[in-house]
Amino acid sequence: MSLDLAPLIFELCVIIISAALLGTLFLYACQPIILAYIAAGLLLGPHGLNLVTSAENITQFGNLGVILLLFLIGLNLQPKKLLSLFHESAIITLCTSAFFFAVTLGFCLLIRLPLLDSAIIAAALMFSSTVIGLKLIPTTTLHHKRMGEVITSILLVQDILAISVIIFLNMESGEAMALSFLMMLGEFALMCVMAFLGVRFVILPLFRRFDVIQEYSFVTTLAWCFFWSELAHQVGLSYESGAFIAGLSIAVSQVSQAIAVHLKPLREFFLILFFFAIGARIDIQQANIYSLLGLAFGVILVGVKFWGFKVALQLAKEKPSMHQELSARLSQASEFSFLVAYAAMETGMLSNQAALFIQFATMATFILSTYWVVKRYPTPISTVKTLRQD
Repeated sequence: MSLDLAPLIFELCVIIISAALLGTLFLYACQPIILAYIAAGLLLGPHGLNLVTSAENITQFGNLGVILLLFLIGLNLQPKKLLSLFHESAIITLCTSAFFFAVTLGFCLLIRLPLLDSAIIAAALMFSSTVIGLKLIPTTTLHHKRMGEVITSILLVQDILAISVIIFLNMESGEAMALSFLMMLGEFALMCVMAFLGVRFVILPLFRRFDVIQEYSFVTTLAWCFFWSELAHQVGLSYESGAFIAGLSIAVSQVSQAIAVHLKPLREFFLILFFFAIGARIDIQQANIYSLLGLAFGVILVGVKFWGFKVALQLAKEKPSMHQELSARLSQASEFSFLVAYAAMETGMLSNQAALFIQFATMATFILSTYWVVKRYPTPISTVKTLRQD
């Protein structure tokens, strides 16, 4: 039986054409183009005009953009400098996550959500978005390279915590969760060692041997990225963590910057699908009082996260010039918020009204935080020429 690709090709055409049309309108209106992609998903997805019938399929493709984004971030970081940041970022991340958890838990109990729902909502919303945080950070200036290093280290620690939360939701005992967490850290360290050895003794010799053939360097780099992404997934880590390890392992070589330039257009294509899928998941027809409360709390959470990170960075004695900008860039919820909600619903631990609260609160933070950063700080997608940096 032949595979019918017509529906998939049609949906991809709809996504790209709508992203271009709405992107044009949003740019004329001086609005962030990421919001145009989300609006396209909301309008044309399964809960809108239904031209794209499944948000799940698009999400899978969009996740490739997240994988490539983390790979490129790894390519632009020096491993020794990143290791020196982990001690500081771990303390910042643990303290701020605990604070955001407490604030969210208090709000949920105040609106009389059950304790279990409130705890899961608090766990889901205490993280920041890896995609938005790293997508909007320039890498061309020394100031933003430092900021990118700090953001990346904080987000990596958050990713480890988020994965731990998802593991916990699927575990019956705390001992099993603690053991899984320790195993995860050990697997991450072992993968780092293996990746760096692989680059030194396999990848770099191959690059030196066939460096005149650009297509070979391109496909070998992609293969290295996806190999470690899949391996990370197989051992219980995230695809993104494997991609980051792969990029970080190549960052020590002189070809890393050339590779990054070639991969950027591919990353942008898949990230369009990622943001479209976020919009396509929103079902406005299911909205109820908890959806409205979620939207309201999303607005509050942006301010809470901004203040929390600002205080933490001041206590960590980061440069004053970075406090406000870095805090604004981390002021949203995370794509992991959706994953935590789905994991909790699959185990029957989360009610539908709590899941709606998470979805609408997360979307509110995405929109408000993105708008804030694009309008005020340098980003690759700013509509203001003086703020457009990549």
